[in-house]
Formats: sequence, structure tokens, C-alpha cells
Amino acid sequence: MRLNCPSAKTGRAFSQGHFENTQQATPRMKALLALEDGTVFHGTGFGATATSAGEVCFNTSLTGYQEILTDPSYRGQIVSLTYPLIGNYGVNRQDAESWRAHVAGLVIRELSPKVSNWRAEQDLSSYLVEYGIPGIQGIDTRALTRRLRVRGSLAGVLSTESLEPGEAVERARAWGSMAGRDYVSEVTHREPFLWDEQDVESAEFSLARDHHTASPREVRRPLPPADIPIVAYDFGMKYNILRRLRQKGFKVQVVPADTRAEDVLKYRPAGVFLSNGPGDPAALPGIVREIKALVDSGIPIFGICLGHQLLGLAFGADTFKLKFGHRGGNQPVKDYETGRVEITSQNHGFAVSPDLLPDTVVVNRRNLNDQTVEGMRHRTKPIFCVQYHPEAAPGPHDSTPLFGEFRSLIESRG
Repeated sequence: MRLNCPSAKTGRAFSQGHFENTQQATPRMKALLALEDGTVFHGTGFGATATSAGEVCFNTSLTGYQEILTDPSYRGQIVSLTYPLIGNYGVNRQDAESWRAHVAGLVIRELSPKVSNWRAEQDLSSYLVEYGIPGIQGIDTRALTRRLRVRGSLAGVLSTESLEPGEAVERARAWGSMAGRDYVSEVTHREPFLWDEQDVESAEFSLARDHHTASPREVRRPLPPADIPIVAYDFGMKYNILRRLRQKGFKVQVVPADTRAEDVLKYRPAGVFLSNGPGDPAALPGIVREIKALVDSGIPIFGICLGHQLLGLAFGADTFKLKFGHRGGNQPVKDYETGRVEITSQNHGFAVSPDLLPDTVVVNRRNLNDQTVEGMRHRTKPIFCVQYHPEAAPGPHDSTPLFGEFRSLIESRG
């Protein structure tokens, strides 16, 4: 399977052969994280020797740091992980959620000195070096998280170079805000492609023990026939979304973010999927215009995360920036049509305002922490969307059935 990613590579190359179980040896380097409000955290650097600016945010997930690093939705963001020990199980090819790591920087309490996992192919520090991403450890991530919760999202600069604190603060202030930024054009695949034509990437797998060697091995479940063709817009899509769609029997044609609605319909799809992605949805009026054309066409549509927000704009609503966003695997969402509460995986800094939604669109899910819109359904058209990530990776699987609901919606139309 050849992926036409923006870097013109077919994927990333992991180190082959024997893997040492210690993090790559590098000289201890001083590092700092400076925020636009003048706060400066000092720690020890790892990863690349570099200076990077972006919006500082936090993620509360206990595992899944590689999936977080490779989620395109984190483009332009310096991510702080609240779990205190990171890097203990290394990095491997299968857990990557896109064609490269996208975060601007990584902030952690402590980098594990050893890697201990049979699937590990590379350590975290050398992985960051490969993509030029700086990291900082040894700071009080609890204090950082509290500051972001109280003050709201802040621009920051992470440097593992010899950068003076005052200059770092000024660079953070000069970076500005995530509002108004279009990062989708930087992360979308530039050419269309058919996902997993040979059915080698999408099968669900579990781990079993070999009775003779007592070593773990992967057991893969057979895939159903790919009998429903759909088009998936790539706004910065995670690969596990594509895997979940294929597991439900979809034949998935992926198209770049700037694909026109009329070109999507030329594929003669049974439905259209709108993916997650980075940045401010209000900065994408051209994409919103094409989605509105698809809405008007009557084709079944399923959107998640940024796709949900773009559908909200296409419906006539507004979006707004959250104080510090929702990022982690423990966000409670209530489905008001069934009364069911799902624990969801989320990663977003913007939300849909319901005030201008037409009567033909119902808000059917809300976040139980802050009552923000988490799901919408069109009353007369086969369209629905959610703000969270039903594919998880990492996170709970409460919402996985939504992919099956998309299939049922298409099948109900004959």
C-alpha cells in the first residue's frame, strides 16, 4: 500500500535488527518551556536539539504517547502528558496513527530510562530526534496543567538549545493563538488513495501465548468483504479510523482535504466520511462550502472531531475556542436519545455553538463536564456526527459501534 503523504514518503523507516532496551544515550542538555504569561519551567532536554513554538495543551491519557505524537490533530501544539512516567514501552511501527510525528514539542515529568516491551522497535527520544521534535522532562507537569486550566490555553516555546528565558517568553507571545490557523493543508495527504487494498493493515488483532515458547504472538481476525464504497476526506485522519471503517466492510477511497464535492461524487460512493484534523475550523471556508454541497446532495455523511465542527459550520452554526480543550480518554458524553453515557477519547480545542443551528438539526449528545455539543443528527437527511473519537487509539471502546451505525444508515437507504 503506497501512501501519498505530504513528505512524498511511503511511511517511516524504523531501525532494524537488535534493539537496545535503554533510551538513546545523549548528553544531558538543559531545556526550558516558556509561556506567553511569563512563566518559565526549567528541566532536562531529550529528543531533538531544537526550539519550537506552539499552543501548550495537556493530555490526561495514561497510555498511548506514540498515538498522541502521530495524531495530526496536534499539529502546532506543544503537548504535556499528565501521566508521570513516559517512554517505558518504546515505539513501534504498528502504533503510528499517521505518516509522521506532528506535535511541536513534548513535555513530561520523567522519561523512563529503560524500554521494556517485546513490540518495541525504537526508543522515544531517538524517535523525536528523527522528526526534529524537542522534549523536556523534569518539570512539574501538575503545576503546568493547573496553570492552563486556570488561565486557559497559552502559547509557549520549548527549547533544548541555549535560549534565554526572556527571549523565549517574547517568542511565545509573538506566536499568537491557534484561532484562525489552518493546519489541515500541512497534514492532509496530497493525492487520493485507496486504503489497504491488500487487506494487510486493517485486521483487528489480539495477543496470545505460544504454548511451546511462552512468547506472545498476534492473532488476527478475518476481515469482512469490502462491499460498501465510501469516500473519506482526510483533514488529518488517524489510521485507526481507516482500520475501523474497513473492519465494518467499507471500501475506503481517501481524498485530500481540498477535494471538490463534485469530484467526490464522481467516485459514486454510498457515503462520505469527514475526518478529524488540526487547527481552527472557521479558517476553512472553502472546505465548508464543499461539505455544504454534499449535505445538499443528500448523500449519507458521518463526521468526527473536526469533521463534526465543519458540518456544524455547513449547517449554519458557529464554532468557538474552548478555554483549554478536551484531550484524553476519560470524557463522559451522554446520548440524549438513548440515555446512554459513553466514556470517550477526545482531542479538540474548538466546539460547535448550537445557537444558530436550524430546526432540522438536533443536538443529541453533550459533554457531561461542561455541556458542550458532542453530537448532532440531521432530522431529514442521513447525516450524523460526533465531536469525539470512536476509533480511540488510545482510549475506551464505548463508541466503536458508531462505525456500524454508519453502515446501517447507508444500508437502510437500499
